[in-house]
Amino acid sequence: MSRRARVTPGEAGLPDGGARRRTPGLRREEVAVLAGVGVSWYQWLEQGRDITVSPQVLDSVARVLRLTAIERRHLYVLAGLNPPAPQVHPAAADMCDGLRRMIDAWMPYPAHIMDCYWNTVMFNDAAGAVLGMRAGSPRNCLITFFTDPIYRARNKQWEKIAPLVVAQFRAACSECPDDEGFQAVVEEVMASSEEFAVLWNQRDIAPAGQVRKELQHPVVGTLYVESTHLRVPARPDLAIVLQTPLPETDTAAKLEWLASPEGRRGSLYPLAV
Repeated sequence: MSRRARVTPGEAGLPDGGARRRTPGLRREEVAVLAGVGVSWYQWLEQGRDITVSPQVLDSVARVLRLTAIERRHLYVLAGLNPPAPQVHPAAADMCDGLRRMIDAWMPYPAHIMDCYWNTVMFNDAAGAVLGMRAGSPRNCLITFFTDPIYRARNKQWEKIAPLVVAQFRAACSECPDDEGFQAVVEEVMASSEEFAVLWNQRDIAPAGQVRKELQHPVVGTLYVESTHLRVPARPDLAIVLQTPLPETDTAAKLEWLASPEGRRGSLYPLAV
């Protein structure tokens, strides 16, 4: 009712009743006509009665009521249906500058941002120094994990983590089962890595969360970090991945040194990958 009250007849393409209207917004019968449903059915929908509801009808109601993407998802939840995939609200489309400032402020610890397909959108200097993220390397994190020799050489628990990485990517795919972008990534990795093909065909699924990693850096040696995958509610197409140092082997101090002028100079010519 509150969403109906905020839509004027003019916005809905109806003649304005002016003073004849006792309440603001659209009447129930007007919403029903515009959405192509029965008046009684629409009244029952507002009252939360146990009626049969289809996604197509909810989309029509959402269109008439000019619901935002998150309001439309909430309508699906109220109706007991699986909500549609999250969408970026236009007001949040320019958040990337703020996200860039955030991962730069995470220095000297590695951080990067990726899209829903795990394509790297941006990364800070520490991610380049520690994880080997660099211009010219594969920009997709799944492809990098299975095909980039520098990343694999630095990840001392690669074999242990690989099944979890694949299971997490399958979970991301399951949120958008008809999205061809995910299939394109899978096909590319499948063609490049037999190890990935074996793990993918196991059909395991796991949520993104925290992963403990042991990394071997060519200059400072062993690093222990906790990789945390965070979703951005206002930008559901993006995820932030933060690497937090763990106490072992003075990881925090080593990362701070790598980010210092001396450490940057010392990392220019590593002895090995």
